[in-house]
Amino acid sequence: MDHLLPLSRVAKLVGTSRHALQEMIRSGTLDTFDGMVELNELLRAFPDTKWEDDAEFRRITEIKERAFGKRVFERALPDKEVLAARLFELGNEYAATKALLMHYSQVLSWLDEKIDEIEEDQNKETRHALHVLRAFIVRHLAEIPPDAAKVQALIAQERILKIMSAHVTIKPSGHEFIVESNDTLLEAALRAGVSLDYGCSNGNCGDCRARLISGEVRKVRAHDYVLSQAEKDSGVILLCSCAAVNDVVIEANVAGASDIHQQQLVVKVKAVEVFNPQVAALHLLAPRSQRLRYLAGQSVRLSAHGASGRYAIASCPCEERHIEIQVLRNADDAFSQLLFSGLNANENIELEGPYGEFVLEDASTRPIIFVAFGVGFAPVKSLIQHAMSLDLAESIDLHWLADEAGYYQNNLCRAWADALDNFTYITHASTTEVETTLANIVNDYPDLHRFDVYAAGTAAQLQLAKRVFLKHGLPAQQWRAGATDA
Repeated sequence: MDHLLPLSRVAKLVGTSRHALQEMIRSGTLDTFDGMVELNELLRAFPDTKWEDDAEFRRITEIKERAFGKRVFERALPDKEVLAARLFELGNEYAATKALLMHYSQVLSWLDEKIDEIEEDQNKETRHALHVLRAFIVRHLAEIPPDAAKVQALIAQERILKIMSAHVTIKPSGHEFIVESNDTLLEAALRAGVSLDYGCSNGNCGDCRARLISGEVRKVRAHDYVLSQAEKDSGVILLCSCAAVNDVVIEANVAGASDIHQQQLVVKVKAVEVFNPQVAALHLLAPRSQRLRYLAGQSVRLSAHGASGRYAIASCPCEERHIEIQVLRNADDAFSQLLFSGLNANENIELEGPYGEFVLEDASTRPIIFVAFGVGFAPVKSLIQHAMSLDLAESIDLHWLADEAGYYQNNLCRAWADALDNFTYITHASTTEVETTLANIVNDYPDLHRFDVYAAGTAAQLQLAKRVFLKHGLPAQQWRAGATDA
């Protein structure tokens, strides 16, 4: 069997998305073996890829050349013990390969001697045949295969990827992600949009326990939680404390909205970003010892100086301790008035949550339509970032229906559209004929049954939108909505 590569690593090697590779597999233009891609098949399917353009190698080289400081360089590299283990494994592979080549060389020498021995007692025709065989072997050993340079460059690039990163598969969900730099398994999973179970994220609670099925991990962060001997013997590890030494398979639970308990924590105001007189973003920072566990699309309740309010989270769990809340100016909302009258950096805010089940169905690979009414863009933004992290959706279309707040993050949406081939951004001007606008949207999707639709806005807006989408052929189970006035 040829050298096999997981899809996540193939995507990084050729500079494409896992979804694009899955489309090639479905169409028959890329063959796989148990979900893995053979080296020769990769070269066949991507003959024009510049394998010598080693992005990972160049990234590390640039960091070294800039001498940006020891701290930055260490963040770019894996933990020293993990790096040493990966290099040791690579050394073992090199030694095994060299030993095998030496064996092949010896076999060829024996073969040459055997031909000489046989030739002595054979007739003219047999000696001629043996001479032709010897010439054939010598000629083909001396020839350089046409794809040798590509193969060499591809293997070199893939080896660097294995030193700098590891591929992780989660069972039984089938989620996959890459662990890079100095990340723990938990950090890498959250950054990739995989919502593994965890609590404190710093080794105290044990909620991120998982079982290592195959591969090797190394503890890179200290933890106070004590694993029993029986747990250790069965391969149980703490995801928040371990990094992957090589490609690993782990048995762990991927959380849904109902699996996450409500939390109470005190966060600090990092900054207040005023988009326009109607909308502002409150950027919060969770403490290192108690980061907020939530899913994209959920909401929280904020309280400070006697005022409180419940708002959708606009950030993605992949942003670690950073939490963004977008708030509409509202004379009847005391917390909104507090925000616009002035909250200072480093002020404490009490946070409760998360709430709601307006979350991404990450088991679906259907194309997605997002519909945002006004500041309903906040939870939609969170969901879009999550969908981008997972890289599973065939395509993402964002329809933003304006209100008095306008398209207050228009540049961000345009940047997504410019950067992603499968992302489309459409704005719809404020109008009293909302039903007509919605009808125009669905008319652009004659195959609406193929899509998942996520909509956020007021309860009245969502009721109207649901009626229009279902009337035009969207299956009810593929409609998901989050009310901003709940």
